Amino acid sequence: MKLSLLKPLFIGIILLCLWQLIGVLGDFPHYIFPSPQSVWYQLVSHSELLWQHTQTTLIEICLGLLLGFLFGLSSALLLSFSPKISSLLLPILVISQAIPVFAIAPILVLWLGYGMPSKIVMAILIIYFPVTAACYDGLRNTPQAWLDFAKTFKPSPLRLLLKVRLPAALPAFASGFRIAVSIAPIGAVIGEWVGSSEGLGYLMFAALLILVAISLCLYFSIDWLLRRFIWLV
Repeated sequence: MKLSLLKPLFIGIILLCLWQLIGVLGDFPHYIFPSPQSVWYQLVSHSELLWQHTQTTLIEICLGLLLGFLFGLSSALLLSFSPKISSLLLPILVISQAIPVFAIAPILVLWLGYGMPSKIVMAILIIYFPVTAACYDGLRNTPQAWLDFAKTFKPSPLRLLLKVRLPAALPAFASGFRIAVSIAPIGAVIGEWVGSSEGLGYLMFAALLILVAISLCLYFSIDWLLRRFIWLV
């Protein structure tokens, strides 16, 4: 087995041992801190129910991830294309982050109901600003030598953005996408905890392991794709 596969396996075994040790030494009630064996039993005995709710949460995560990244990228392009728009919108984006997501979640449920839309919007909101910030930093930090060389051809601002600044910002876009993949499940699950009749956030400890597995699979899959298709990431 490759060393790259042994390391996460070793870390997982250590975490399981710590989990078991804390449960034994702490002597917590099973409904507060269940043992790994109890959680595994729930995973096996309620596999059909968990799979049903996993599908709901996966759809929420994927749609929130896709729309959140598209909105974030569009906002970053808009901010970098016009300094006037940037000076107007950037402070508004920063101020919007002062509102805790937990405070927004109940309002979204009231507006959009207990169904999937409120959870997708929650996922979009939680990833929107980090993605926008990462993409915007990449666009405005294009190497000056690239810009100077491109300007010798007298390109339009839009052509300069699409042909020079956008390709130069691909590593930052990759970082923004990694951030989005890592935190998109948080937004969906927060929405499910606040109000839902389905989804992994509606369940508890056994579902948390599935959420961890989903997050890890999404992150490492996207990381592999980005390293394969985008240079310097």
